[in-house]
This record gives sequence, structure tokens and C-alpha cells, in this order.
Amino acid sequence: MIKILTEKLPEQFSCQSNSIALCNQLNIFPMNEHQYPTYDYFQQSNNNYAEKNSSSLNVKFYGTDFDTYKENVPRYINQLSSRVNKAGQFLNWVNLPQEQMSRINEFYNLAEQFKNNTVNKKLVILGIGGSKHPIEHMLSINGLNLDNNINFYSDIDSASFNRLLKSLNNDITGSKFLIVSKSGSTFETKDGFLRIKNMLVEEYMKKGHSKEEAESLSEKHFIAVTDSDSNKSQLRKTAQEHNWLGNLKIHDDVGGRFSAFDDHVLFTLAYAGMKKEDMRDMLKSAQQASKEAFLYDLEKNLALKEAIFWVNAKKIGINNYVHQYFGSTFNDTVQWETQLHNESIKDTNKQIAKIPDAMHHSAEAHFNSDNKYAFALTVSTDKGECAENSENYINALIKSYSEQGPFFVETFDSNETSLTPEAVGKLAQMRAFSTVYEEIVSKIENDQKIPDVLESVLQPNVEKYKRNLNNLSAGRITTK
Repeated sequence: MIKILTEKLPEQFSCQSNSIALCNQLNIFPMNEHQYPTYDYFQQSNNNYAEKNSSSLNVKFYGTDFDTYKENVPRYINQLSSRVNKAGQFLNWVNLPQEQMSRINEFYNLAEQFKNNTVNKKLVILGIGGSKHPIEHMLSINGLNLDNNINFYSDIDSASFNRLLKSLNNDITGSKFLIVSKSGSTFETKDGFLRIKNMLVEEYMKKGHSKEEAESLSEKHFIAVTDSDSNKSQLRKTAQEHNWLGNLKIHDDVGGRFSAFDDHVLFTLAYAGMKKEDMRDMLKSAQQASKEAFLYDLEKNLALKEAIFWVNAKKIGINNYVHQYFGSTFNDTVQWETQLHNESIKDTNKQIAKIPDAMHHSAEAHFNSDNKYAFALTVSTDKGECAENSENYINALIKSYSEQGPFFVETFDSNETSLTPEAVGKLAQMRAFSTVYEEIVSKIENDQKIPDVLESVLQPNVEKYKRNLNNLSAGRITTK
């Protein structure tokens, strides 16, 4: 039994000092308000699991000296661990997999109820940015996007709307709609929702229903994921007023790009047919990745090690980066990681692409001696009939890129058409940690002040263009 620490321990008893063994002996570890051990505890608690879970990932680095950074590893980690589980730090994604473990049955029960709400099982997701890309990414690497039963809509032009309708066989009543928006007022999402809602009512009235009946029938097609507080979200208020199914939420202090394990993603995975035991294994692995991200050993803390890799590249004068994903398993990972990097690191200097395709549009630039790049390659294990060609192709890339500049290759375990659930959890959570560590490492190495709230979890600049959208009206019908 772990005791809750009620008083601050003197420095000599710090569980991140040399007294870890004594802390173990006393069985006393600091706890946060959620009754999770703090990362002082994680630091010493379970190094064994890093070995147990390492089989889902192998990473090899080239051209980077990590020894010069080891002295500062405790500083990097403490900067992050001191912020975890504090309101307003936007780091609640760190323990979200563990929290969601207790809700797995809720997601599956709700998905089944929603499927039975109307006859057709096709699902359209209305969301944009972090309300869309994490879902696409997680469906793709779990191999759940192969049957075309899940569509996405995030556009506002006529051609795109007509294309959506055509993909639904011009039968709007034959689909269900997941509406995802933290604020409930995201323009692109609200515009699509209002257009579809009006069309549903019209279609049911054409089938002979009264307007009141048509309104009631249309509500069965919708489920919302938004802020849990109706005072903060008009979408929540709408869902409550019209008795929409469920009470799915976007958690506070979890930015959209960090939301790979939030409700909109897990509900969709359940709806798409992910096995319940696979979701459980995925979440366990993701939470373990959180623990590993606070280990001082860089051979086990790969999230921090990859962050150091990118910072070091910039330190030696490289300002352009390439991260390539091998194979169609990662088709939709590209958009997710692009958002994760661009919004967090605040630049567009990293090219993220899927190969082999990208080799036929970017290799000329990559191997031009006038250009300086740092490269990363993500691949999955291959045990199928293409394995020999796949392995030889990857080895050729490793040789070519490692000779060109700093480089690392990471290999995740896979099944026939997807990553393993353990690898999925590892990839998604590790990438989130690596992104915020990149800011921390960069600021410490450049003697810059680290802000009270990390810049990598905020996105203040997006409001600059949104302020100019004042002539837009969601759902407006243009008549000629």
C-alpha cells in the first residue's frame, strides 16, 4: 500500500535523489490530487516494465552525441514532471490513458447503442484539426479504416459538400454523425452540422413525416463530443436539449493534437470494431509510455532521446528536418504529426511524409549536397510475403540517409494490416512527450526562460485569422 505524503520530505528523502531505496523502504511516495503517484514515484517504480514493453519498439540513432546532454536530463524531466496534473498546464493527456481504462465498457456500450439508433451503420465525423486528425491517425495505424464505413467532413465549400453527399449515395438519412468540437462553436464543424441537420429534417418530411416528427427523427442521427459544461459549449446545450445519446466529452487541459486517447478517438475505435482487449492493451501501453518518459536512462526514455536528437540538429546548424513513415499503415499519421509539430514547435520546417511515395518527389532535395537535413524514418515490422523487398528497401534508406546527416530509424511491431495495440499506444503517447520535451530541451540548452505554461501545448496565434471570419454565418444557404 502506497501512503499519501502529507508533508514535504526533506531534500535527503527526495525520491529523485540518491535515497530512492530509502523511499522504497519507507513505502512513502508523493501523490497528486487524483491519487496517482507523482513522477518521483514513476522514476524509481518500475524500470522493469520498460524492458518488458520495449519489444513493441526499437530505435537506432546515427550521427548524434547524446553524452553531452546527459547531465541535464534531470532538469529536462523535472521541468515537465513539476507541471503534470496541474490545472491550466494542458498536460492532462499524460495520465489520460489510465483514466480511460475504467471507461472502456462505456465506449463500447455507447457505440452499440448508437449503431442501433438508426438502421444504417455508416458514420460521418464532423470535426477539424485536433477533432479530426487524431481519429484518422488512430484508425489508420489500428487498421480500422479499410471498409469505408467512416467518413470525415471538415470543409465549407459547395464542391466538398456535394462530394460528401455523393459518398453517402445522396441519402443523408442513411448515415450517423459524430460532432466533435471542444467549444461547440468551431465554424467549419458548426456549418456542416447545421447543413446536415436541415437536410435530415427535409428528407424525413419528404417521406411523409410532420415537421415535429422529422425534427425528432433527425436527432437520432447525432452524437456529440464537446466540453462537458453546457455553459461553455453550445453543442453540449444542443445535445442535452434534444436528448442526444451519450455524454462524451473532450477533457479539460487536453489540446486537440494531444488527444489520441480522448473520447472522440476511443468512441470511434469502438464503433469501427476494435476489439475490447486490444483497446485495453493499447491504453496500458500508452500509460506505460508516460512512465518511461520520466526515466533518467535515455536508453529507456526514447521520447526524451528523440527530442534531444531534433534539438541537437538545430544546435549544429541544421534547420530543416524530414520525418518519413513507411507504408500505407501510416497514411493518416502524416496530417496528425504535421499538426502536432507545427502547432507545438511553431514552425513548418519539418517535412512529414509517407514513403515510398515521397521518395519520388523529395529525394532530389534530400540528397542535394547544398542542403542540410536531419532525418527520421518510422517503419513497422514485416513478416509477410513482401518482407524481403521491404527489408532491403528500408536498409537502402538507412544507408543513404545516415550518410547524409543525423538520422534515426524506429521500428514498431505490427500485425497483418496494422501496428500491434501495444505499438499504437507507444507511438501516440511517445510522440506527444517528444514534442513537449523538444521545447524544454531547446530552452534549457539555449539558456532561455521556460514559461509558466509550456508554449508547445498552447496555440495563441490561430486566433489571428479567426478574428477575421466575422462575415461568415454557419449553415447559410446561398440563393441565386
